[in-house]
Amino acid sequence: MTEAIYTVNGMSCGHCVSSVTEEVRKLDGVIKVEVDLPASRVVVTSDAPLSTEQISSAVTEAGYQLVTS
Repeated sequence: MTEAIYTVNGMSCGHCVSSVTEEVRKLDGVIKVEVDLPASRVVVTSDAPLSTEQISSAVTEAGYQLVTS
């Protein structure tokens, strides 16, 4: 099992949390998605590491932007 933390811009309400959670949860191997709205963070637990591109695509599909460094 793997846990990764991502920062997401644009989330401001419960609907945002639901949208991001729903899209990320659709990815193969995702076990759990936790969104910390005040910190703009998403914690993803999965069977195996996911690529940043996979997470970014899901977050974009939800209407938000993944912060990459």
